[in-house]
Amino acid sequence: MAQLAKGSKKLLNAWAFYDWANSVYSLVIASAVFPIYYQALFNIANVETVTVFGGAIRSTPLISYTTAAAFLMVSIMSPLLSGIADYVGNKKVFMKFFCYLGALSCVGLYFFDLDRIYISLLCYFLGLVGFWGSLVFYNSYLPDVAYNEQQDRISAKGYSMGYIGSVVLLIFNLIMVMMPQYFGLGEGDPASMTAMRISFITVGVWWIAFSQYSFYHLPKGVSTGHKVTRSVLFNGFKELKNVYHSLSENSTLKRFLAAFFVYSMAVQTVMLVATYFGEQEIAWGGNEEKTIGLISSILIIQLVAVIGATLTSRASERFGNIATLVVINMVWVGICIVAYFVETPIQFYATAGVVGLVMGGIQALSRSTYSKFLPETKDTTSYFSFYDVAEKIGIVIGMVIYGFIDHITGSMRNSVLFLVVFFIIGVILLLRVPRKSMK
Repeated sequence: MAQLAKGSKKLLNAWAFYDWANSVYSLVIASAVFPIYYQALFNIANVETVTVFGGAIRSTPLISYTTAAAFLMVSIMSPLLSGIADYVGNKKVFMKFFCYLGALSCVGLYFFDLDRIYISLLCYFLGLVGFWGSLVFYNSYLPDVAYNEQQDRISAKGYSMGYIGSVVLLIFNLIMVMMPQYFGLGEGDPASMTAMRISFITVGVWWIAFSQYSFYHLPKGVSTGHKVTRSVLFNGFKELKNVYHSLSENSTLKRFLAAFFVYSMAVQTVMLVATYFGEQEIAWGGNEEKTIGLISSILIIQLVAVIGATLTSRASERFGNIATLVVINMVWVGICIVAYFVETPIQFYATAGVVGLVMGGIQALSRSTYSKFLPETKDTTSYFSFYDVAEKIGIVIGMVIYGFIDHITGSMRNSVLFLVVFFIIGVILLLRVPRKSMK
């Protein structure tokens, strides 16, 4: 098959379509169905703790630590793998590996149970590693497939397609969970739990099936003829060192990365704990109302995020990337302050809508802004591994700080309010990024 030309509509659409394929993980597994299913296991068993490695631990800290460990693993692996990918000139094979690892691990979540806690947590761990590991290579394709002037729009289009696709599957899963009798699963809570487990399989199948279009059209990369040997492993550290030195020489890129690290820490933390916050802090009434309310809130976020990503792209064209990111961060400040006082479902829905408006925008614009600041190089994977490492380490730190404040104060509201500090620091750091450095 002839390789598609850089900037061609077909190639850009093929790249963006991977967001359609993999975003079902972040919605169904990370945000919506799995958190509800996970907590329901403890409620059904009428226990608050589970024994892991000889010690008793509560449900929330257990999943938080597992999440942090997975992100730490990705942050360690991505520089090594990106260096290897650039060395052998075939990043697609690595992207495929993590895609299939994540998708098959989602299928494995069908068997998630407290009686099989170790293998269950392993599937959750590997699913997260697979999702974020594949994104290292997916993001690095952006400057390879799109010209500078195309990157803002195609980045936003990718996120928009991801939001739409994941919402389609979530709605199907929601119907199955709320009306399991129409799917031959019976009635009552046991049937709904079975429907949730089946939804994990649908994520894996969806992810693998729709990713094939992207894999078919994305370029393999320029083959160097090199084989992966033991010495190549150290090449990853060498690439990491080279990128670090280039950051020292590129003050604009370095300043943007510092700002991104701080505000992304807060954004990602909010996204990861939103469902748990809604479950514990909002007065839903009953279990069925809670399930419908939480999933509906996430649907609101996803649908509004499509609009938000598009509006942010347009705003960046008119006012500039950095100025737009500053405004979005100030909106996040307001969201965290308002969230501290949210108590009713209606208030939670309204807050979710605003979150959706700025969530997709800040992610898409951050990715394309970083791409524009990159120097002229074919080593894009290593540079984007730096971007991803910053994001992952930020998540680990953010989750630890969030959990610590929650632990010592006894309220998740205090943790959300504290995130205001990170968004304000992010604004200050963004203001230090030179505007004239944009390509």
